[in-house]
Amino acid sequence: MDLGISGLTAIICASSRGLGRGCAESLARNGVNVVINGRDSDALDETTSYIKENSEVKVTPVLADLCTTEGQYTLLSACPNPDILINNNGGPPFRDYREIKRNDMIEGLIMNMITPIELISAVIDGMASRKFGRIVNITSLSVKMPMEGLDLSSGARAGLTAYLAGITPQFAQHNVTINNILPGLFDTDRLKNSTKQSAIKSGRKESEIIIERSNSIPAKRFGTASEFGETCTFLCSVQAGYITGQNILIDGGRFSHTF
Repeated sequence: MDLGISGLTAIICASSRGLGRGCAESLARNGVNVVINGRDSDALDETTSYIKENSEVKVTPVLADLCTTEGQYTLLSACPNPDILINNNGGPPFRDYREIKRNDMIEGLIMNMITPIELISAVIDGMASRKFGRIVNITSLSVKMPMEGLDLSSGARAGLTAYLAGITPQFAQHNVTINNILPGLFDTDRLKNSTKQSAIKSGRKESEIIIERSNSIPAKRFGTASEFGETCTFLCSVQAGYITGQNILIDGGRFSHTF
């Protein structure tokens, strides 16, 4: 299927690894020029090289912390008028809610609510004037199904979801869509790190925790960054122009409720 986006340009935040990288690779395979971002120069260089070797698009790496105004300026200077924006960021670490202090809350809100809102505000009017824009926010299954240890992440991402719910309809007539993808458990560094921490705290083997977690998913496996990226890319397509304001779960069937 020709998605109609070849030759366009996308900013993909936090895309040197994990789900963000999966999105960048998929968009590049479909002919989209990609502006990728990360804070680890080695990972960013490796991802840049990989995408260049496996596609024929322009790849622009931007080393920056997007939680800072300086980092956002650096990113938007490299690409002030993207056709596509993929908001992504690592979440706060797993922790007991009793351990969360005021500064932790502020940091979590900046990371998972304020930063994506600021980036959207910077590019959405330009998208509307050009009569095309696709914005996808990578949030979390925990927005719909809160999980122990992810209270701060759940709250911040739910806040982002609610904030954008009132903005999204204003741009639909301009062919600008805003959607959220809510990932469940995916085989990423974040999952590996949380598994390691759980093993340390519980005294159990990591392999036991992995089996237990995968068995909690009806699909009996973790998702892959590649399949996540393909879904994200479709939401950026011309064909997805009538899909907006949606929270799309990709979780292997873990969320079992009707609504």
